[in-house]
Amino acid sequence: MSALNNSKAESLRETRNLTKVAVLGVMAFLLMTYLEFPLPMFPSFLKMDLSDLPALLAGFGIGPWAAVLVEIIKNIMHAIFKNQTAFVGEIANFLTGVLFVVPATLVYAANKTKAGAIIGMILGTLMMAVGMALANYYVFLPLYAKIFNMPIDAIVSMGSSVNGRIVDLKTLVVYSIVPFNILKGAIIMAITLLIYKKVSPILHS
Repeated sequence: MSALNNSKAESLRETRNLTKVAVLGVMAFLLMTYLEFPLPMFPSFLKMDLSDLPALLAGFGIGPWAAVLVEIIKNIMHAIFKNQTAFVGEIANFLTGVLFVVPATLVYAANKTKAGAIIGMILGTLMMAVGMALANYYVFLPLYAKIFNMPIDAIVSMGSSVNGRIVDLKTLVVYSIVPFNILKGAIIMAITLLIYKKVSPILHS
């Protein structure tokens, strides 16, 4: 009887966790779709959004797998309802999110303290900044240019218009992609530290 009760409790917990992941995935989609905005110091194609915040909360409250699942749900929904970049944007967003939330939540899973959360988010921010610098330089920006029949120079000029140090693809990545992702990680980290204690009981219920 005890084993049966344990099995039912585990099944109920899994159902609750999946429900939370689904809700957080929808929240992430809404944040990505309706609350993104450009920043004046970056090219217009770089838009700030907080859609990785629900994924990070899911990862801290439930586990790293939940963070990845929220990122998947968010980008599938965006591809269905708002796709404007031939899925390049969604793939790039998914990779960006995973590079950020997976290291952060893995570190926190091993050390469930405030310090563990901070270290994890700093590591995630660095992984996101470096990983997306390489991915944009070698894959996403050239692919975007090819799909939309747009010269790389046209993309570079979008960066040059807001930062005179941007003169080619390399400097576009160094002076726009990298600082943008560091800023994004820092903002999400700050918000997470402010709200996690308040939402933690819900995530663990």
